[in-house]
Amino acid sequence: MATSAAVPSARQSRPGLKRDIGFVGLIWASEGSIIGSGWLFGAQGALSTAGPAAIISWVIGGTAILILALVHAELGGMYPVSGGTARFPHYAFGGAAGASFGWFSWLQAATVAPIEVLAMITYGQHYSFASGWLKTKNGQHILTASGIVVAVLLMAAVTAINFLSIRLLARTNSVATWWKVGIPLLTIFALAVVQFHGSNFTAADGFNPYGAKGILSAVSTSGIIFALLGFEQADQLAGESSNPRRDIPRAVIGSIVIGAVIYILLQIVFIAALPKDQIQGTWAHAAYTTMTGPFAQVATLLSMGWLATILYIDAVVSPGGTGLIYITGSSRVSYGLSRNGYVPSVFERTNKRGVPWVGLITAFIIGCICFLPFPSWRSLVGLITSASVLMYAGAPLSLGVFRRRLPTAHRPYRLPGATWLSPLAFVVANLLILWSGWMTDWKLGVAILLGYVILIANRVFKLNPIMPQLDLRAAQWLPAYLVGMGLIVYLSDFGPLKHPWFPLWWDMLVTAVFSLVIYFWALAVALPAEQIQRMVDQVVLPEEANLG
Repeated sequence: MATSAAVPSARQSRPGLKRDIGFVGLIWASEGSIIGSGWLFGAQGALSTAGPAAIISWVIGGTAILILALVHAELGGMYPVSGGTARFPHYAFGGAAGASFGWFSWLQAATVAPIEVLAMITYGQHYSFASGWLKTKNGQHILTASGIVVAVLLMAAVTAINFLSIRLLARTNSVATWWKVGIPLLTIFALAVVQFHGSNFTAADGFNPYGAKGILSAVSTSGIIFALLGFEQADQLAGESSNPRRDIPRAVIGSIVIGAVIYILLQIVFIAALPKDQIQGTWAHAAYTTMTGPFAQVATLLSMGWLATILYIDAVVSPGGTGLIYITGSSRVSYGLSRNGYVPSVFERTNKRGVPWVGLITAFIIGCICFLPFPSWRSLVGLITSASVLMYAGAPLSLGVFRRRLPTAHRPYRLPGATWLSPLAFVVANLLILWSGWMTDWKLGVAILLGYVILIANRVFKLNPIMPQLDLRAAQWLPAYLVGMGLIVYLSDFGPLKHPWFPLWWDMLVTAVFSLVIYFWALAVALPAEQIQRMVDQVVLPEEANLG
């Protein structure tokens, strides 16, 4: 695709991004994003949604995310550019599709930091000085006026750390992640040793009280997928990796495997450690569901005060570290969107440390705004989950195009079985959207429309000298995909209808068939090989020039 300006790097007023991150920094960036507030609340939410069968939900969620991670591993190795998840669809389908998936990516990244701040404040209710920061409304703990002030200050602190150089930031995150991984492992071991009641798995209303729908709903709505999000951070930081072609695939795959194993074990010990008086009645309404700090409160009930103290400290470190890296990621996504011409060119400005500071400030502002319509952890988690899997859906489509259009391109990591794994990954992403349910997905639709308003305004007012072609022919499948998925969710067993058109299992079959139709339609109309290669050469090669 030809653009109306020279290579973007030529017009930066300050130094560009610096390639200072090694393999440990990359895998810990992803792992630090995976082990966040999800581990503090995920086991409780999954148990209340699916009963002890939540263990199955975690296995399904881990498998689904691993399939998507494998796709990202090949793409990140091929094209190690900053904000990669926002840019792969751009190379495959041009401006219209690239702008859309870029917005999904930025929306997901920018809203994670505020939810991590909400997690810190929620666990902070253990301390008397924090009691005025939350109030209970409709069964949820939401921010008060003073709580919003504290949340904004915490967002400011997380943002300020990001103004360090990327090397110092990676080291800071690596130290925090050693802690974040170590504390869940300590919790697993301690709870398993002190109290492990195997009978708990069949207590209350049974092992699988809510059937297949409960198991599948838990995957998307109780925090499981949200907890497993973050492996793509290695892709987002690819433009700053010292050896991206070697390290990115290993970091992406390794981080999700480690994270999934930790979360499954956490779910098992949480169920087994619950005292009998906490699980009387039904799993959906038992006493444990009212806990504001689930693991810490269980430790207290078991007279493990030392562990509870550590967990309350971790309730600051884990969410804080995840919020830190997502603020980093969102600024790199906006950097990538600007290089492709989707948002104003001001987002490419970096300071003398190579930090894209305009993107950081924007992420801070948007994060603070999120506290108003989404003042609780659970009110924001559904939107982030749906936006994330919609963002992930662009990767298998892009991989399918690159395999078909650029079969001889260099691939440091070549995904075995990509011919069938790529469409399977697209089906998996859409099943996760289905399981999120209509009450979540319609809100995502509103956010998508808002993004299109912003992207159109950037083009109309010419806020970026690069004017990417829309390539509407290559994106003709996109409106059908977005509207079609919305209709399927609405008419499914996960929608609002009392008598859905597509009952359970049939709705999943319809989603799978629809996904395959969209997948092969998209591959058929994707950009030609020459145009893809020209776009890659304009952006990827200049960013690789300083690899050393």
